[in-house]
Amino acid sequence: MKPNYRIFAAVTAASLVIDQATKVLVDRTMALYQSIPVIDGFFSITYMRNRGAAFSFLADFDYRRPFFIAITLVAIAVIVVTFRKLRDDQRLAAFSLSLIFSGAVGNLIDRVRLGEVIDFLDVFWKTHHWPAFNVADSAICVGVALLALDMFREERRQSHTP
Repeated sequence: MKPNYRIFAAVTAASLVIDQATKVLVDRTMALYQSIPVIDGFFSITYMRNRGAAFSFLADFDYRRPFFIAITLVAIAVIVVTFRKLRDDQRLAAFSLSLIFSGAVGNLIDRVRLGEVIDFLDVFWKTHHWPAFNVADSAICVGVALLALDMFREERRQSHTP
């Protein structure tokens, strides 16, 4: 198996297991909207359900479930096609795309199973509150940031190659 495919399999498996296990744990042990302070004034575990996308975008859209499922399936297909085009030396890109893929699949599982996504990571500062998120959302954000870094590095590498 090619190294990038090993990265993809390992990162996807680990991220999906952690994402789904934490969501099941929160769902089974907490009441909806229950909050457990972890770092006073900064971070809590707060059980939320998000029917929309980021920041509850389109939460009241009548066809949100099939819409989000379709959009996610298209995104997953694009990620797979892009991943297959990577060179063997593009390990950071492989890692990044694996995180984005696993995050998309993790939230897709929730949308298919529940019609909404379980969120529970609650970060805030005084009155400034970031919307609750989950491990899958974190994987997507970290993956996108690392992919942007990799693209910047790749661009610099290519511009310095004679």
